[in-house]
Amino acid sequence: MNHEEAKARVAQLTEKLERWTYEYYVLDNPSVSDAEFDRHMNELILLEQQYPDLRSKNSPTQRVGGQVLDSFKKIPHKRLMLSLGNAYNEDDMRDFDRKIREILHKDVVDYMGEVKIDGLGMSLVYDQGELQYCVTRGDGVMGEDVTSNVITIPSIPLHVKEKRPFEVRGEVYMPKASLEKLNRAREEAGEPLFANARNAAAGSIRQLDSAVARSRGLDAYWYYLVNARELGQTIHSNSLDFLDGLGFRTNPERRRLHGIEEALAYIEEYTEKREKLGYDIDGLVFKVDDLSEYEKIGYTAKTPKWAIAYKFPPMEVSTKLIDIVLTVGRTGRITPNAVLEPVRVQGSLVQRATLNNEDFIKDKGLMIGDTVILRKAADVIPEVVRPVISMRDGTQTPFHMSENCPECGQPLTRVQGLHYCLNEECPSRKIEAMIHFSSRDAMDIDGMGSAVVEELFAEGFIHDIPDLYHIHEHVAEIKALDGWSDKSISSLCEAIEKSKEKSLERLLFGLGIKEVGLKTAKILARRYRQLDDFLSLDADELQKIDDIGPIVAKSIVAYFQDEKNREMIERLRQNGVNFAYLGTDTVDVNNFFYGKTVVLTGTLTRYSRDEMTNILEGIGAKCSGSVSKKTDVVIAGPGAGSKLEKAQQLGILVIDEEEALAHLSTLRQ
Repeated sequence: MNHEEAKARVAQLTEKLERWTYEYYVLDNPSVSDAEFDRHMNELILLEQQYPDLRSKNSPTQRVGGQVLDSFKKIPHKRLMLSLGNAYNEDDMRDFDRKIREILHKDVVDYMGEVKIDGLGMSLVYDQGELQYCVTRGDGVMGEDVTSNVITIPSIPLHVKEKRPFEVRGEVYMPKASLEKLNRAREEAGEPLFANARNAAAGSIRQLDSAVARSRGLDAYWYYLVNARELGQTIHSNSLDFLDGLGFRTNPERRRLHGIEEALAYIEEYTEKREKLGYDIDGLVFKVDDLSEYEKIGYTAKTPKWAIAYKFPPMEVSTKLIDIVLTVGRTGRITPNAVLEPVRVQGSLVQRATLNNEDFIKDKGLMIGDTVILRKAADVIPEVVRPVISMRDGTQTPFHMSENCPECGQPLTRVQGLHYCLNEECPSRKIEAMIHFSSRDAMDIDGMGSAVVEELFAEGFIHDIPDLYHIHEHVAEIKALDGWSDKSISSLCEAIEKSKEKSLERLLFGLGIKEVGLKTAKILARRYRQLDDFLSLDADELQKIDDIGPIVAKSIVAYFQDEKNREMIERLRQNGVNFAYLGTDTVDVNNFFYGKTVVLTGTLTRYSRDEMTNILEGIGAKCSGSVSKKTDVVIAGPGAGSKLEKAQQLGILVIDEEEALAHLSTLRQ
């Protein structure tokens, strides 16, 4: 077979394999046997090996996985991936519908109702009939290129008949059956189980080895054609039919709804039906069906006004409260925690839940041994709702708060309803302090998570924060422990060394000073610029700073006057930790933003909201989250809503991102 014959055969095999894949994974109606499919696939693999130039990035052979990456590159979204506003009850839904009808001057609006799959948001970009790349939602402005993993999902078309450029968005998810199969395999291998399908899907898509992603049994549904109107589609429901025709897998549970009453009936139906589906859903989505009305309806700063997500009420289950145990935080706060008979709640296996404090337990009337009602607060945090009194049989016992710390045995102190261990040498406090110091927003020591800190502490290699900078002295001993390799210990040592270069605000936050969060740490670092300056501060001086009140000031002064803390700071200095603020060293007091209170609203494209805030605060501006008479400037991006309206009402200066960047550019000239 010559090159031209091979090229023709590759095209023929590709067409057949893609058609058969579509029949099997999308239509669930295969027309050939597995053996026939494999025979054609093997022939294509051999031809591509013989003629490498005939292998395209979207060949069916690329679905088998095996590509190994060092990391995922960032890709900006062509159009922003906005979040949806939430509705929690009938009143919220009727209010949403009323606002839409008022804007459109209609008595009845048609909606498209769709199930809200609990997975990982994804965008696919096509051009000239070829899949170009797959990108995660990320922060809505920038996502990660996960093409090598997403194309291993067989139902996703690599080629389509539409040659014009377009983008389609949807949800990559793990079916319930795939999660059960995966967890059985992990249990047999002695590996930790995935808590829920969403975490499993997200973790699978972010595997650096695409062969691992392929093995996880992922699938996807596609629910939005981004540039539908450019392709001649004016109705959302029709655009989904259009995607069906291109070979995309769209969700058959969707329904066109005429008015709010049909939407409410759809909610009632799927509230009952949700558990019978083969995948987890955490709500329903309703979109105005007429795409031509979207611009008229408009956007808020974060969400489109023409769509809303109805969130299901928290699902309640019953289980047994086996015990109540105490944990110690880095500040010494004691938290009671419920030890529960394992139970699945909205896709997650729950075995523990926080009980906040002693008064919380008393107010709920909880007893050890109770059957209790459990739910997830905001669909995330396990919450013990109440005991089932009718199921008590006399074996239950009341909870009594310990008078001593469960870790070090020292007496506990009660302050405003909370219990504290004041022993600074308490092992739990030390461990939690090191975990916090190593966290991402603090010194960002990659690899120094809670399990590693606990292990190294138990082995005696670290006792307090400065000891983290001496781990390199124990390399041989750590390598001898289970699970450690040359690469893992080398990476950890590199991360520790790199943390020495972090700016002062990271260090201040990492020290765990009571009442000092990351924002306050930034304010303090920009003001004083050197850690040594804090050693002689008094509370009166600190309170002259905006956002620093008497409680925060008192806590800061107390921390730096404590002799043990001073000794620890000196040890950090000797270990080479940076004590200086590494932001802008000099601020031009004549710059446009200096001394002004600035509010950001809408979506920014050049920088994220956090990045722009850091830039502005670094040149002397104060960024606020709300508009008031004290606001000097509002920077408004696309989708700006109520904040922009209020600024206009108050006559406050409003500029767009381009003008803001122009002012910033003068500082770099």
